[in-house]
Formats: sequence, structure tokens, C-alpha cells
Amino acid sequence: MECLAIIPARGGSKGIPRKNILPLAGKPLIAYNVEQAKLARSVNRVVVSTDDAEIGAVARQYGAEVVWRPAEISGDSASSESALLHVLESLQAAEGYQPDVLVFLQCTSPLTLAEDIDGTVEALLDAQADTALAVIPFHYFLWKPQPDGDAIGINHNKSYRPLRQEREPQYLETGAVYVMRVAGFETARHRFFGKTALYIMPSERRLEIDDPVDFKVAEVLLRDQLQGRQAGQLPADAQALVLDFDGVFTDNKVIVFQDGREAVVCDRGDGHGIAQLKKTGLPILILSTESNPVVKARARKLGLACLNGITDKAKALQKWIEDHKLDAGKVIFVGNDINDLGCMQIVGCAVAVADAHPLVLKQANVILKNPGGNGALREISELLRPDIMGRP
Repeated sequence: MECLAIIPARGGSKGIPRKNILPLAGKPLIAYNVEQAKLARSVNRVVVSTDDAEIGAVARQYGAEVVWRPAEISGDSASSESALLHVLESLQAAEGYQPDVLVFLQCTSPLTLAEDIDGTVEALLDAQADTALAVIPFHYFLWKPQPDGDAIGINHNKSYRPLRQEREPQYLETGAVYVMRVAGFETARHRFFGKTALYIMPSERRLEIDDPVDFKVAEVLLRDQLQGRQAGQLPADAQALVLDFDGVFTDNKVIVFQDGREAVVCDRGDGHGIAQLKKTGLPILILSTESNPVVKARARKLGLACLNGITDKAKALQKWIEDHKLDAGKVIFVGNDINDLGCMQIVGCAVAVADAHPLVLKQANVILKNPGGNGALREISELLRPDIMGRP
């Protein structure tokens, strides 16, 4: 089965100018849909339909193809269906390409995950349906005013208030994912035709960005979503946490005094996070090539084991794991530079701070959102034990 994902993203947006490429939690809005579509198992190809050069450049940067939309279907009154049909016609004319299934994604729903895309496709296939959409459970009472000023219930009788479990299930269209069989869509020219299946999406991922305040809400939800995914990469039964020093406890900078003495700056929030984590009994080790006494001083302050002035960090880590009879697959290592790569290959979970070397970022199982010396250790503490850090 050939499955094509299309993300319409025109340049004009009156409510929020340039909405589709405005930064959201560090990335352009459209990047979220592109990335998740490329991660979806069911999707073979991802195309952005746009009339805007800047949107096209961003789409390509994140790995999508671009089909340029003509002006006559790029205005406020143009339907999404017209953009979808244009992409299908363009690919057919240029390549003879004809997918079996079309996934229509709206980039104004940045919380959508690959599993939601795959889930909607699977709902269509499992039900042998013609169309499918993502929905969430809806349990609210709807009202409308009458000409005489009286308000009446739309989906209920106002004289009777049944409990939620007594009501017939209802679902709200999320606007995030639509799936169609291409042959039927090209005939019907509308996203809903024939038999329609529902994919029930988690309610916390339902968000459409229409107003400026929606960006603020999305920022909070996206960061929580990211932290949840990051935490899922960490071993639930971790046996030890091993930390590099320079670039992890510090911002990788050094203060040099006139007499040659050196000093570094550490984050008190990081120290508090590690101190709280230490109370759980999780063994924590500082492993550093740096011979400066400041490393041991910080370790003493926090009550952590420390191996510093180490030339071969990977060899020292392997010995420490063996001496303490640990399972290397349940050890977490946090690093930032290329001399940490050997350690990252030994352990079961390699973590990089946000400003780590590109090779370290590539090797990491988890990339923290905070840089070294500026909240990275507090973040890893919260990911490992949110309960003791005051997080839900």
C-alpha cells in the first residue's frame, strides 16, 4: 500500500501572520507535522503544498517535498481539498505517481504524533472504510438560543441531566488527521465519502492553533510532551547515573586568574536536583578527564563519588561498572564532548546536554533541552524522578 501524507500550508494567514512558520518551542510550527509524518510507519512520502517560498524552504529543511500551489487555490476561500487534489494531479502528471491512501495533516495541530497518523490509517484499514479521521471523546452539553430567547439543548434534553456513563458516546473532530482512499477522494472531491472510521486520539494531544494565545498553550503542552517522551527513553530500573563534569556540571567555560588558578561556575538548581536524586539511593558518579581540584570539591559538596584526571574514561567506566557489579544496560551516562563517545557506547542509555558536540548528539538516546551548566542536571533529575522534584 502506497501512502502519501500532504500538509497544506499557504503563506497568507490573517489571524496570525506567518503562522505556519512561526517558532514554537524552538522550531517552526510546520516542522512538527513534517517530523511526525516522516516517523509514521504507514507513510511512504511527505509533501507540503504551499504558495510561499519561505514555507517551502522550511519544509525541505525538515525533510518534506514541496509542491507549489497556484494563486487561484491559495486564498482565504480556497478549500483544503483543492490543495490535496492539486498535489495528486501534479504528482500524477510529473511522475505517474498514484498513491492508494492519502493522509491529510493540518500543521495547526502540532501535538499530533506519528502514532496518531498510523492509528488513523489503521482505523481505515481495519474497518475497511473509505475515509477516517482523528477524534476525541466529547462529554459536554451543547446549547443554542431560540428566536424567543429560550435556550435549548442540542445534544441533550435540558429537563434531564444524565451521568457521563449513561450518555451515548459522542466524539469531537480534532482537525489533526484525515485519511482517504485516493480513488474515492478523486471522485468525491471531499474528505468524507463512503464509510467513515474513527481513530480515538488522546485528548491531551488535541489542540488547533487559531489565536495567539494558542501558541502559549501549545508551548507548555509541547514541552511536557517532549519531557514525557524523553523520560520514556530512560531505563525505569536504572542502576547508576554517571556524569561528565566540564560541559555538564558547567557551561564548559573556565575562569583563569592572574596567578594561573582556574575556577568554574555551576548551577545551584542543578546541584539541588542531583542532591534530591541522591536521596533515592541511586548511585551517582562524576567521571572526568579534568584534574582541577574543583571537580572533587564539587563532588564533596554534593556527596558524590568521583573519578577525575582520567585519561581513558571508557576504560575507567567499564571497570567501575564491573567493580560495582552493575548491568551496563541499566546505567545512564550524561556527556557533552567527543571524549564521552566511548562511555556512551558502553551504557544502556546515553544522554547529551542540549549544546553537546554534534557527534555526541547523534550518539545520544536522549537529548536534554537544557545546556550544560544551565539546568541540564536538574532536567535529568526530574526525568528520572518527577515525584521527588515536585512534578506530577
